[in-house]
Amino acid sequence: MTVQQHNTLYFAGGCLWGVQEFMKHLPGVITTQAGRANGASNTTQGEYDGYAECVKVTFDSSVVSLNQLFDYFFEIIDPYSINKQGADIGPKYRTGIYSKNQNHLNIARNYINKRSDADKIAVKVEQLTNYVPSDPEHQDRLTNHPDDYCHIPLDLLYKYKLS
Repeated sequence: MTVQQHNTLYFAGGCLWGVQEFMKHLPGVITTQAGRANGASNTTQGEYDGYAECVKVTFDSSVVSLNQLFDYFFEIIDPYSINKQGADIGPKYRTGIYSKNQNHLNIARNYINKRSDADKIAVKVEQLTNYVPSDPEHQDRLTNHPDDYCHIPLDLLYKYKLS
């Protein structure tokens, strides 16, 4: 019997609605939560100064590896774009991989450095300094409101969804 090995990463890939909808259907993903990472420590409701929209992803590393998660993530982002994904523009839409675990960050940096396009990649790999969950109306937004905007093409968004 395989023992579950829970780990957590935070993925910033533009609008969090689509990133959460995509990530939650991946093999090995246990839970997702829409939120914001690495901004000003003093936030007020609705004000997220300096934060990146992100998705907290808890996964079972006995089912999906970090490198596999990075492969999936790179399917839905433009890794060369700075502060922009699809029609969403601004610093809160920057791309990033965040973790409290230094080993996760080392593996992410190694993953990027081994790519042939590593010198063009704008995805930040940083220690998670703070995280704020999004308000309830942003949690599972595209599950609850499937016709809302998403920068990820629909065929890709639901590529891994099990029927």
